[in-house]
Parts: sequence; structure tokens; C-alpha cells
Amino acid sequence: MLRFGHFSGGVHPKGNKNTHFYPTVRLDDFKEIHIPMSMHIGPPCTPVVKVGDLVKVGQLIGEASGPMAVPIHSSVSGKVKAIRKEVSSAGRSVEVVLIESDGQYTRDESVVPPVVTDTDSFLKAMRDSGLVGLGGAGFPTHMKLKVPEGKKAEYLVINAAECEPYITADFRQCAEHPDEIIEGIMLVMQYLDIPKALIGVEDNKPLAAEVLKNELTKLELKQNLKPDISVHLLKTMYPQGAEKMLIYSLTGREVPSGKLPIDVGAVVLNVSTVRFIAKYLKTGMPLVRKRLTLDGSGLKMPCNVNVPIGAMIPDVIAHAGGNAAEAGKIIMGGSMMGVALDRPEASIIKNNNAILVFDKKEAEIPQETQCIRCGRCVEACPMHLMPTMLDIGARNKDVEQLEDYHVLDCIECGCCTYVCPAKRYLVQSIRAGKGYVRQAQAQAKEGSK
Repeated sequence: MLRFGHFSGGVHPKGNKNTHFYPTVRLDDFKEIHIPMSMHIGPPCTPVVKVGDLVKVGQLIGEASGPMAVPIHSSVSGKVKAIRKEVSSAGRSVEVVLIESDGQYTRDESVVPPVVTDTDSFLKAMRDSGLVGLGGAGFPTHMKLKVPEGKKAEYLVINAAECEPYITADFRQCAEHPDEIIEGIMLVMQYLDIPKALIGVEDNKPLAAEVLKNELTKLELKQNLKPDISVHLLKTMYPQGAEKMLIYSLTGREVPSGKLPIDVGAVVLNVSTVRFIAKYLKTGMPLVRKRLTLDGSGLKMPCNVNVPIGAMIPDVIAHAGGNAAEAGKIIMGGSMMGVALDRPEASIIKNNNAILVFDKKEAEIPQETQCIRCGRCVEACPMHLMPTMLDIGARNKDVEQLEDYHVLDCIECGCCTYVCPAKRYLVQSIRAGKGYVRQAQAQAKEGSK
């Protein structure tokens, strides 16, 4: 195991990996499931079921339209109770299919292993599976795996860093399913003709690195296979798991502004994503369940769980032991980049890897004060930006300044907000600034027609 390098900037928040050694518990006792028709970057799906229909696990219920969409499948068996609009965890109105579960989890007859013989059939299988990046972004995986003409994937970069505080779902994936992780990596290497795979693990998770390394040793000893897959220990530093940071740490290559990983010869996937790929090609069961971490001061029993997609967050919390105190804040995702919910009545979605519940004291938001020009945000920014100037530009709605300081390059990791002694709401401000720039670009494009 090697340590190649390290990106500049970043922060080192307390890990709070309280569920590190808590095995994943499967939860199935959900009476009602709410499955949104939009759980990916791209256009929403169109329901292909109607109220009163009986459905089974793995059955198609949402048809994808357009290349950036992926289909959606039922995670339970039962009866469609309603199809209606609900407010999503992101605050948007989305169409939702409500299914009254019969508790049987009967598998649909259409669930069979896909026939995969080449790159095109592999990419089709990935789209048919409903797979999106399971590390948090929700980008359709078949699009990420589609290498543009004229480009060559030299490295398959596997994200096992799990740099966000609290979350241990990916660590449990490594500890519990290292065989399928390695199998999935080999399948992607085979069908995309990628010669080398690099697995990045933060050095505060040596067990994850060891079990993956041991799995590679078993392959060599038992099957005489020695794929070019290596495990690399990386410095524990947030946001080590961000695509651009991970690529630099493992290969020394820097993804230029406005470019994608493939532009430097890399394809990046999460460990949970490659494990799903191996499982799907063997079973044909689409993406209908999610492993996630439950943690925070507001919970009685932090744990790792495997639940059907569409399970309601209050039900998941109740099945996992319930609240220890009145919730002051509920976050979908990690404490650095997760989405704070304005209500608990939201459902688990495909790219959700944690639910964090904090009591009222811990959830108190400090009052922001005037910027003191200390430069800590600039020093912490892993993208070499000037958050304080972006903050000013966003608050003034100055599109020119926002573009001059490359607002769209911000990955919204939260390092700037974390280190700011004035407690400025930098990420929120920058996110608004991105909206102003995109709106201006859209208007300019429309005006040029």
C-alpha cells in the first residue's frame, strides 16, 4: 500500500465515526414507501403504474426519458396507494409513487441477470439498473462510464475515502463485501478496457485497506488472477473523497477548471457503486435498497442500516431505536456537505448515504459577523479559490465578479465555512452565486438565438 501525494487546502474535522464497527442491519418492516420519480441529475421519470396496481420488488414503476435519466423500480411488493406531488429533500416539488407494502418482498418476474457481452451492452445494463453514483451526487452511472470518443480511460479510481464525519456506510461495505467490490472493479476494467485501478482509503481506516488487499491476495492464490488493482492509503483530510482531490492524491494529475476526470484519463466510482455493479450483473436486481449510517446526538442508537429506497426518514429512525432528544436539525448526508431538511417527512433516495439527527443545543447556528480578511478560507479551499470574494460577489449579485473568481469551480465542500472565525455563511452564499451565474448564462444563450 502506497501514499502518493496530497492536495493542498482542506480541513481536519473530528471524525465522529461512532458506527465504525457496527455491522449493517437490514430493516424491512415498513408499511408505506414513498418513491420519488426524481432521484438523479437529469429529467424526472414518468410513472408507468397507476393507483390500485399490484407491484413487486424490482418492477419498473418510473420510465426514464432522455440520456441523463435512469429508470426507477419498486423497492417493496404491495399496492400502489397514490401518485401525487410531494416536496423533496432538496425542496423541489416532485411526483411520488406511494406503495402500501404487503411485507412479503416478492421478487418481480422481470428480475433476471442482464446479458452483457461488450461495452455497449454493459452501459445499457447500467442504465437499466437505475444506478446513480452512490457517493452522494446522484449522477447517472452509465453516463459517467461512457468514455467520449477520442478519450482514453487510463485509471479506474475507486473512492473508499469516506472523508465526511460520522458516515461509515462505505467502510461497512468494505468490511462486509470486499469480494463483490473487487469483482465490480474487475468488471468495469474489463468492459471499459481500463488497464489499472487505484483504490483510495484514508489512513484512519486501515482495516478497510487490509480487507481489500487481502481479497486481492485471495484472488491470486485461489484463482491465479492478478489484476492491476492497488490499494493506497491516503492522508486523512477532508475533502479527500472529492473526485478532483482523489484523482490528484492517487495519480498526481490535476483536473483543469471546467474539465472532467476523463480529461485526465480517470473514471471515478464509489466502492458502493462497484459493489452494486457486481451484484446486479449476477442477480439482475436493480437499485432498490440503500445502505446508510444513522448517527448524531439526537438518536438513541447510532447504527448502519440497509433499507428499501422510499422508506420515510421518521420510520427509519423509529425502527433504529428512535430519538434520544427533540431534533434540532436533521441532515440528509454528511455534516459537511449534507442537506439540512426543513421537515423530517422525506424519503430515503438512491444517493442518500446518511441521516444525521442533532439535538437542539448542537444544532444552534452561530450568528455571522463581518469578514475580518484573515484569509483562512483561502488557505483551506482545496480548489484554490477565494471564498471571501465569491461571498461578496454573491451578496451583491455581481455576476461578472463571480465569473472572474470562478464560482462554478467551487465543489461546495464547506471547508471555508468550517474555518471562518466570523462564521460567515460562505457555502450558502456561493451556492446562490452559482445560481445567478447560471441564470445569466441561460439568458445570454436565449438572447443569442
